[in-house]
Amino acid sequence: MKKLAILSLCLFATSSHFAFAGDPEAGKAKVAMCASCHGADGVAVIKTYPNLKGQNAAYLEKAIKAFKSGERKDPVMSPMATAINDADIADIAAYYESLK
Repeated sequence: MKKLAILSLCLFATSSHFAFAGDPEAGKAKVAMCASCHGADGVAVIKTYPNLKGQNAAYLEKAIKAFKSGERKDPVMSPMATAINDADIADIAAYYESLK
């Protein structure tokens, strides 16, 4: 019985990650602001900025939310991140992850 409870908990924990994943198609429509620096295809227009193409969505979400909260600070990225809600952040991250 204990093993079944642990297995159920593990399945719930891993499935909840996928339930909140962003929508790459929706994200594609939301990257205009990002594209001016990071490129619509995720390849940075400005060489000192990071490429987002193929990046892990969870990493991108965490990074954008850190800029939004002020945990990470950047004179360009911080104001941009404050204008994006969490659902849009998930969609944008999923879009850039989908680019191969």
